[in-house]
Amino acid sequence: MQVKIADSWKNILQNEFYKPYFKDLTSFVKNEYENYQCYPKGKDIFAAFDFCAFDNLKVVIIGQDPYHGPNQANGLCFSVKDDIAHPPSLINIFKEIATDLGKEYPQSGNLEKWAKQGVLLLNATLTVRAHEAGSHQKQGWETFTDAVIKQISKEKENIIFLLWGGFAKKKSKLIDKKKHYILESGHPSPLSANRGYWFGNQHFSKTNDILQDLGIPKIEW
Repeated sequence: MQVKIADSWKNILQNEFYKPYFKDLTSFVKNEYENYQCYPKGKDIFAAFDFCAFDNLKVVIIGQDPYHGPNQANGLCFSVKDDIAHPPSLINIFKEIATDLGKEYPQSGNLEKWAKQGVLLLNATLTVRAHEAGSHQKQGWETFTDAVIKQISKEKENIIFLLWGGFAKKKSKLIDKKKHYILESGHPSPLSANRGYWFGNQHFSKTNDILQDLGIPKIEW
């Protein structure tokens, strides 16, 4: 695995790349990609950072694993490539946006347009073996992405963290709550959403209200 991460993030994260855990992680990922079908494509592993410049960062959304089906994962959490059927969690995200903001349900599930506006779509684990959910967990990715969250908390101010579901909510301990905003709700997956823990959270309008109060351009969700 070659670490090709956007220049705006290099100074913030470069110390991580020289730590023993990251060298072990690199070896693991390289071996997995050589011997198994893995997602996303190698060039997309760090796409969350490529599309969202550190200086432009406004919002952080934390996912868990990349999608493990063919042609789905594009390196941004909850996002799929153009012309790919929307997974259940993404459907519920778009439904909530439609209700919250009165917008039409979009055709494309590609969330690059969010990332380019300053939304970091960060999975805790950045790679996965095809059809094996969680297969690259506990190999070092979580250590790296926790470091990303800590550095954002340390180096930035007034970032809005959207923590959806139990896994994401655990990341709140990495965030300085005096400097940043945290919005929590259930996960958009059908299991959580259908129990009433997702719909109606209004996270998209609430995020834009905070940005407006800060004098920062709102996100076009």
